[in-house]
Amino acid sequence: MLLNQRTIKRSGSISGIGLHTGAECRMTFVPAPAGYGFRFVRTDIKGAPEIPALIGNVVDIERGTTIGMNDVRVHTVEHVLSALAGLQLDNVRVELDAEEAPVLDGSSMPFVDLLQALSFEEQPEPKRYLEIDRTIVYHDEVKGVDLVVVPSDRFRVTYMIDYQHPALGTQYTSLYDIEEEFARDFAAARTFCLFSELQSLIDAGLIKGGRIENALVIMDKPLDPVEIEELKRAFKISDEIKFSQDGILGEKHVRYPNEPVRHKVVDLIGDLALLGVPIKGHVLAARAGHAAHVELVKKLNKEVQKKQLQKKYQFGNTDKYVFDVDAIQRILPHRYPFLLVDRILGLVPGEWVTGIKNVSINEPFFEGHFPDHPIMPGVLVVEALGQVGGVLLLNTEAKPGEKLVYFTGLDKVKFRKPVRPGDQLFIRVEMLFYRRGVCKMKGRAFVDEQLVAEAEMQAVIVDK
Repeated sequence: MLLNQRTIKRSGSISGIGLHTGAECRMTFVPAPAGYGFRFVRTDIKGAPEIPALIGNVVDIERGTTIGMNDVRVHTVEHVLSALAGLQLDNVRVELDAEEAPVLDGSSMPFVDLLQALSFEEQPEPKRYLEIDRTIVYHDEVKGVDLVVVPSDRFRVTYMIDYQHPALGTQYTSLYDIEEEFARDFAAARTFCLFSELQSLIDAGLIKGGRIENALVIMDKPLDPVEIEELKRAFKISDEIKFSQDGILGEKHVRYPNEPVRHKVVDLIGDLALLGVPIKGHVLAARAGHAAHVELVKKLNKEVQKKQLQKKYQFGNTDKYVFDVDAIQRILPHRYPFLLVDRILGLVPGEWVTGIKNVSINEPFFEGHFPDHPIMPGVLVVEALGQVGGVLLLNTEAKPGEKLVYFTGLDKVKFRKPVRPGDQLFIRVEMLFYRRGVCKMKGRAFVDEQLVAEAEMQAVIVDK
């Protein structure tokens, strides 16, 4: 497995039409420095705006993956990203003079061939990975979609599609070694659709660049004369329409016995590239597509953010908690006697956080509250909720060290049970709302799994 980042040695271009927009596009791969990642650059727009290929920039997933910033878009990036990630590149600038990458033959292979011809160059910076250390699941009950990522020492994929039609049926495939298998066994697999889906795509204007050469159209119904004429007009076919023995529109054959499911792996690798780092994990996928892939990447991105925060604040490695008290003091401005969180146990940035506060008889407030019957003041239990919640806001600001969190309101505050010396508060805070420095969180504190206090907290983030 590669240890250092790499890019291409020289630039190279490829041209074609976009599948969905029908726009002619010349696309150029350009070497990029370490840490650059993959960025798409619209050279046809003044200022040549760049769009990093990251999950936060995905703006549409209808029949493909579209990224954008402000009003600038690049459509159908998944096959390009699949080629880049499948060849284990890390830093490449992708320049386009139109809004959609060329579809070419509907696979990643033309991009793979070009990139391999440009040769690769190792860079001095180490390659970064997301190492999966727990099972991550995305499930859509309505669509019957399942995506599971489990720990593995390298990237692996097992994929299954299940179409209720004999033309496709149920297909499986597995990728065990991306370096050995991607270019040879997967990259040439082409995008596909059933003929019964085709008319709705044409009517919706989603395949303006559709041609008989750039996709597998699998015939799942007989054609009447009207449909034949509509198909010839949409695909710009002047000759007689022919079909292969495999039941595919046009005189072509499948490149692999299970080409459709292999193309799903190509799409998955391209969509996973939106994470910004390759993963060490085994992806198990059933009946998924771009929408599900993107939702999985969003979940994985939370893991990336958590590990970035740990690297920034937690100087000692541990697999039992996220932040110790030393890291917490690098994060929060509070100090003795008002630091009321001892450890952060779990964190999904922007969603939830858990922490603990060990309540000792040596706490200074017990001296007066109350000398003969020590009880932790309820207001300090709520303060502990707020401090744990402050950690949840870490990834919402570019420079959290320059910010403070001010409470602006408390709602639904309830105290269920006294907190006494020797108790350990287990605190969970969930984000209910966040926008432009204003947030609302719900916090709950437990002792021995019994709820002792809860509150909804409103806060604003201000400069120090």
